[in-house]
Amino acid sequence: MNPHRRLALIAIACAGLASAGHANADLATGIETLPGAVRSALDGARLNGAGTMRWFGLKIYDAGLWSASDGIDRANPLARPFALELQYARSLTGAAIADRSGEEIARLGFGDPSSRQAWLEAMRSIFPDVVAGDRIVGLNEPGQPTRFFLNGKRLGEVADPRFATAFFSIWLDDRTAAPALRQALLGDARTLAADEKRR
Repeated sequence: MNPHRRLALIAIACAGLASAGHANADLATGIETLPGAVRSALDGARLNGAGTMRWFGLKIYDAGLWSASDGIDRANPLARPFALELQYARSLTGAAIADRSGEEIARLGFGDPSSRQAWLEAMRSIFPDVVAGDRIVGLNEPGQPTRFFLNGKRLGEVADPRFATAFFSIWLDDRTAAPALRQALLGDARTLAADEKRR
């Protein structure tokens, strides 16, 4: 298996191996690093929760879930605007990230085959190769296109509003392959910060 594809698979599909409360401190203090379009869409943007994806101690990325001031609806996380930020700790190809995302969307049962193929092609055209330190932000605005940004600059968007549910469910659906990371993202940023101080 291609090593970049293997890391992409690890990054998305490692059930139970994400560690909560250990995300890079830059996420908790880095609201100024969010793209302006994201800050505009999230009135009073705040870090809702954060965690780190690791594979047998190998750090893959830090993840942060940014919400508007009214926070995330834990019962229906996709109901309100939010941004998911991934800060990568190593290199991955965009094609591998897109392909693995498509596989997870299919595993979760979203869309019909033609929709999934269209979403996959869109992701392949949008997602870039990344290196350590790169940040990709995906913006969810219910009923609107899903917009993506790399290091503050716009990458592109997927117009189909159903895509947002399918894509962000990789992390936020209760059937996610990474339940510990989901729990961390849906947590309270202040609680996570307090946990960090106690460690």
